[in-house]
Amino acid sequence: MIYDLLIVGGGINGCAIARDAAGRGLSVRLVEQGDLAQGTSSASTKLIHGGLRYLELYEFRLVHEALAERELLLAAAPHVIWPLKFVLPYEKGLRPVWLLRLGLFLYDHLARRKRLEGSHMVRLAGDALGAPLREAYHVGFTYADCWVDDSRLVVLNARDAAERGATISVGARLVHAERRGDHWRATVADGETIEARALINAAGPWVSQVIEDALRIPSRKHVRLVKGSHLVLRKLFEGAQAYILQNPDGRIIFTIPYEREFTLVGTTDVSYDGRPGAVAISDAETDYLLASLNHFLRQPATRDDIVWSYAGLRPLYDDGSLKASVVTRDYAFDLDAPEDAAPSLSIFGGKITTARRLAEHALDQLASFLPPHGAAWTARAVFPGGDMPQGFDRFLDDLKRDKPFLGDELALRLARAYGTRVFQILNDARSLDALGRDFGCGLSEAEIAYLCEGEWARTAQDILWRRSKLGLHISAEQQMALREFVGA
Repeated sequence: MIYDLLIVGGGINGCAIARDAAGRGLSVRLVEQGDLAQGTSSASTKLIHGGLRYLELYEFRLVHEALAERELLLAAAPHVIWPLKFVLPYEKGLRPVWLLRLGLFLYDHLARRKRLEGSHMVRLAGDALGAPLREAYHVGFTYADCWVDDSRLVVLNARDAAERGATISVGARLVHAERRGDHWRATVADGETIEARALINAAGPWVSQVIEDALRIPSRKHVRLVKGSHLVLRKLFEGAQAYILQNPDGRIIFTIPYEREFTLVGTTDVSYDGRPGAVAISDAETDYLLASLNHFLRQPATRDDIVWSYAGLRPLYDDGSLKASVVTRDYAFDLDAPEDAAPSLSIFGGKITTARRLAEHALDQLASFLPPHGAAWTARAVFPGGDMPQGFDRFLDDLKRDKPFLGDELALRLARAYGTRVFQILNDARSLDALGRDFGCGLSEAEIAYLCEGEWARTAQDILWRRSKLGLHISAEQQMALREFVGA
């Protein structure tokens, strides 16, 4: 068959486009060289946000779009996205109070806000919000954004796309693609050939590599790779609030409660000139994050507190900025469509928050090259598992009542990961034993089967670090047992 659309890349952009296109009635094939969300999309700071700092770069359109998307996504995926309060301590000698007030006022009003509270000035001294901070911080501000389980949001996009007819292929690296008149003929690593009327290059950090090595077409745009690294430390403070901390170099870092037992700190912005691939945090980045953190905290953190770190490459659109921290976080398209030839669309940049809107824009770019299809639809659609008309808390209460054998902790983990789809794992089970062998933290044979059969997981790494973060919680022996069970 000839697909309407071949998408290269199984990150947030590629999967969001696949979901949108399949829902419009187009035939879609997505190929991903590794696992879904294996690159940039699982290495984020785990936020759905407007980008408060982008206001300083005059990225008003981007902030407006991101804030509007924040509202839509919170309603569409209440199991993997939820509100998060941020505390911004005032740092004397950096951004003045009036500038912080102005920025937060704009942040409150650049887009319609229904579900999140507005910003407020707070007296940190004597307040629980100020308890983790050094006594020098008397005044601050609070505002709201959202937390997201980034890699699960990618999988939910792919799951929805597949249920609407898309074919999702993981472990399928594009080797070569060439135009054959009005369509593309592509070859993947296992030798399969795929034909499609249009091709979208959503390969993230590999976008330029795909253009040059696989498509062999000219491009007027370039990617700028920036490495962002994060630390996960033992829990540093009590409470559900997060902190946004200003640094003398103008950058900010986030300090966020993570996985109940930990604190997430990040991110860095370091220019990266090598070929795209796996990256790791450097000693210099570790020192930078710890120094930034300890400038604010009452109880300093050390390297001994670090339990994990991760790093990823952000494929930013190269706008000519000299400093990595000020390169635009907006996205750009490069449409290559010679007369009477099949088109390709390459995507540079983008954010998890704006991926749904990016998908709409991408399909607008290709509309005249594709068969007649439906209109945009995703703005009012929930993600798989997100159909909770009475809210997440009510759903969780009902789950614990219906499946009391789960206990509070496991019920919460499963509800957050799968939402209403959890019943495809639990079925009519009335005990934990009915779910099969437990590999730790309630990770059962039934859940593993669901992940492998319904969410494209192939290895223990896929399960422990992208479909979940159970790698932080279960022992080395349990992880080894899982690898033996899965076979990879």
